[in-house]
Amino acid sequence: MRFLDTDDLKTGEIFLRLAKKTPADGEKQLVPAYHFTICRTLDGQAVGECNLRIGHNDRLYYGGNIGYRVDEPYRGNHYAGKACLLLFKLAEKHGMKTLIITCNPENRASARTCEYTGAVLEEIARLPEDHDMYQRGERQVCIYRITLNAQKEQKG
Repeated sequence: MRFLDTDDLKTGEIFLRLAKKTPADGEKQLVPAYHFTICRTLDGQAVGECNLRIGHNDRLYYGGNIGYRVDEPYRGNHYAGKACLLLFKLAEKHGMKTLIITCNPENRASARTCEYTGAVLEEIARLPEDHDMYQRGERQVCIYRITLNAQKEQKG
């Protein structure tokens, strides 16, 4: 996989500043990933982080293609959801048709972020005992799926 330019991941409100790119690691079942700092366009203030994992495998079904975190003082502004929408553009450039976004069933704010993006709850799944999320003490995960370009396909 070739990493692509990310300078266009911005709106009038936020932009994603590339922090690092990580290559695939087949032994650990890790796919290539982009890691970003979410920044406000107005003043460049960092408000959180997000990442996009390119590809699909069993591990990612539970962990998701997208991860995000917004710093507490900046929560409530939909920054995570807006960052996800920008990440969708990058995923499309990589030819991805669907993405998985997951969250803990008790994390209502993260579930609202998934819903904000148009993702649909596919299931609440039990984590396999050999998954690293299970090893960290989690037992279940909400699995949301988003079909990219769904709005364009419906209009076309």
